Amino acid sequence: MVGEAKVRREGLDLYSERLMMLAFGGGKSGLGEGGVKIVGLVITEWKDIPMELLLRIVSLVDDRTMIMASGVCSGWRDAICSGLTHLCLSWCKNNMNNLVLSLAPKFTKLQTLVLRQDKPQLEDNAVETIASHCHDLQDLDLSKSFKLSDLSLYALAHGFPNLTKLNISGCTAFSDVSLEYLTEFCRKLKILNLCGCVKGATDRALQAIGRNCSQLQSLNLGWCENVGDVGVRSLAYGCPDLRTLDLCGCVCITDDSVIALANSCPHLGSLCLYYCRNITDRAMYSLVENRMKNKAAMWKSMEGRYGEEGLKSLNISQCTAITPPAVQALCDSFPALHTCSGRHSLVMSGCLNLTSVHCACVVQAHRTASYIPYPAH
Repeated sequence: MVGEAKVRREGLDLYSERLMMLAFGGGKSGLGEGGVKIVGLVITEWKDIPMELLLRIVSLVDDRTMIMASGVCSGWRDAICSGLTHLCLSWCKNNMNNLVLSLAPKFTKLQTLVLRQDKPQLEDNAVETIASHCHDLQDLDLSKSFKLSDLSLYALAHGFPNLTKLNISGCTAFSDVSLEYLTEFCRKLKILNLCGCVKGATDRALQAIGRNCSQLQSLNLGWCENVGDVGVRSLAYGCPDLRTLDLCGCVCITDDSVIALANSCPHLGSLCLYYCRNITDRAMYSLVENRMKNKAAMWKSMEGRYGEEGLKSLNISQCTAITPPAVQALCDSFPALHTCSGRHSLVMSGCLNLTSVHCACVVQAHRTASYIPYPAH
């Protein structure tokens, strides 16, 4: 035991020495004979490092190294735990659940926590522990947490009243009941990723989001096949500040969903309708008509910055019912939509009937290339 303690002490000394080298520009040693001299202070041992300097040193290393640093001594642990606001544990390929159980009670000041996994590790008890201790959390990434159940969402609802960003993409076990419950408590959500949450992302859940999360700006509903027009309409009416919406693979929605978005979400800048095969020209023309209808109001309110508003990205790939005239009208109405090489903010893959649609850049380039000046006399 004595031998093990000595080895551990020597390891911590070496580790601390490396941190000091980082702090002082990578010299031979941070703590030589006589220590490191700072104005009014001489550091002879790593325990003497002031909190401000320690936090500066830790900010230069990765999260794994920072966690190791918190184990050097109680002083370092207290300093790091009180100053750390952002943490990513995605590097942990095994035993992430135990690591979270160990760290969450210490890192109570966290505002951002990334727990993205390549293979499922997190369990409900880890999320419950986070919710019990990290009440300042605003940004949480639990993507691909296949083992989590509704218990985790119930814990989040009570633990994070200031949550503004939540990624639970791929969490296939969550139900729409628990998601509805979450929105009743986390009303400050601005960014929500529900991609692949087939059971959770339903019309019932979207109605709850529209009812409770009026500040929402970005929502990913990719491949949520239970989403329909009822849910999207509720979302559009309840979240007028919506700017980014991904409906990729939401095969049940129709033109009614797009019409509701066009009518109620004037700031919508990115819309993905990939594989939404019920979408027709009616949806495209609704976007154009609302663009024209709001043009005068935008000019006045935006003081001439009309071009900054409106769609900047649209994906209608595999929407084979749409015709060229409708898409060309859309392209003409939204100058930020491009079909030209290198920009492609209007994506139409799989729509062979739309090859004649071009943005203003392509048309202008064609005119320039085909212009033949008359010879001077």
